Amino acid sequence: QVQLVESGGGLVQPGGSLRLSCAASGSGFTINTAGWYRQAPGNQRELVADIDSGGRTNVVDSVKGRFTISRDNVKNTVYLQMNSLKPEDTAVYYCNAVAYVWSLPTYRTFWGQGTQVTVSS
Repeated sequence: QVQLVESGGGLVQPGGSLRLSCAASGSGFTINTAGWYRQAPGNQRELVADIDSGGRTNVVDSVKGRFTISRDNVKNTVYLQMNSLKPEDTAVYYCNAVAYVWSLPTYRTFWGQGTQVTVSS
């Protein structure tokens, strides 16, 4: 149905930047809301930011002003631009999408496999 593939993670120094990408592939779907979650060791998975089909964004307070979420509906891709990174941003970042699957027909939630982001000097 829908496969989500993340890219762009890695090791960066404090104050640096990374851009995560999440490309959705498959057929017969329309993505409604897409977002990024993260999970640090010993912590629960938490929302970082999401964006709806109209482009309205929601960014959690801990990253507001540093992270920006955007989407390209033609490419079925969602991005997370992360600036001024801090060690506490270290986590596995997961892409999430709520998509309408025409063959079902109903909404389903899909997850990517995760990409590691490490902020360390």
